[in-house]
Amino acid sequence: MDDSDFWNPDVDRRPLKAITNARICHNGSLTTGPMFFHKGRFTSPIPHPDAPTEKIDFKDRIIAPAFLELQTNGCLGMHFTNFEDERSYGKNLEKVSMYLVEKGVGGFYVTLPTVEPNVFQMILPQLRPREYDDGAALLGAHCEGPWLNPLKKGAHDATLMQLPSQTSIEQLYGNSDSISAIKMITLAPELDGSTELIKVLTQEYNIRASLGHSAADFETGLAALRAGATTMTHVFNAMNPLHHRSPGLAGLVTSAESPYFSLIADGIHLHPATLTMAFRANPQKCILITDSVEMAGLPDGLYPGHAQIRHQQRKRGNKVTIEGTETLIGSLAQAVQCATENIANLMGLKDRGIIGAGRRADFVVLDDTGRVLETWIGGKPVYQKA
Repeated sequence: MDDSDFWNPDVDRRPLKAITNARICHNGSLTTGPMFFHKGRFTSPIPHPDAPTEKIDFKDRIIAPAFLELQTNGCLGMHFTNFEDERSYGKNLEKVSMYLVEKGVGGFYVTLPTVEPNVFQMILPQLRPREYDDGAALLGAHCEGPWLNPLKKGAHDATLMQLPSQTSIEQLYGNSDSISAIKMITLAPELDGSTELIKVLTQEYNIRASLGHSAADFETGLAALRAGATTMTHVFNAMNPLHHRSPGLAGLVTSAESPYFSLIADGIHLHPATLTMAFRANPQKCILITDSVEMAGLPDGLYPGHAQIRHQQRKRGNKVTIEGTETLIGSLAQAVQCATENIANLMGLKDRGIIGAGRRADFVVLDDTGRVLETWIGGKPVYQKA
């Protein structure tokens, strides 16, 4: 795509928009503009000498790509495994989309945890990628299971977990209509048949294979990477702890073949020192996720279960536990990189996640503390903090 696709002096007199007086996040650093966009996409500086330009003064705020959410199980009372009918499910997805732009998110992957095959097959066709006017785009599904290790089940139902050697992709997820929605699958590499499954997922289906909910040792994890796995799911959580003689999957973060790896940076799942250690080991591969559940955006209280967790759930602040237990459910430019560019690179997104020519003009305006002040989708402001 060249700049003539954005502005043609013979047919288009609409002005280019210029981002001015702003600090722009790019590759973990802050740069100064200007940056131009037109027809919903970024273009290179001064793409045509005769192009009229409208300058937008962002008052020295920080401009970052709209965030990408790689792992969310739900919010606003919707758990993504709760399905009644296509119409209501679709309306709830749109509601989530509109909520997420208020948090600076421009695109999200719906996470489906370990559930019955019929639930996967009912819901996955609803999760094919789509854009929402003025909302965050649905980018597909992340299936977290059922090929997980019951010893590291976390909040998943261990009775529904499967062995790759005894089940097929089609048996669990359904036909091509369902499978086409899947962009990533989390699995435990030590399970019988996992190596072959990783090869099939990555080579035949172009699905990212992520390692997680696993008791695998370092060597098994390394073999999984060589088979085609490219990332790890919420490192340190639901896997063996990092030990000085047996580093486990977490040790892959520092290896020469390091995959991408996601971290839940909520102050509960990981100690800040652990978070910092992992990030500094490989900033270019670090990914921040929320792993949010349906209570995100709701007040504190007791909430019912669903297809993944059949027990009542207690929400206190940003912490959600299964009632009666303590089982958990759910520099600024460098942090931005972990929630945007690194995810785009992992998932092979060529149209978003980075502020650069040809990419969608999806961006957020931040203050110096990282608070979201505005969200723009396709070059249009869709949210402004009151």
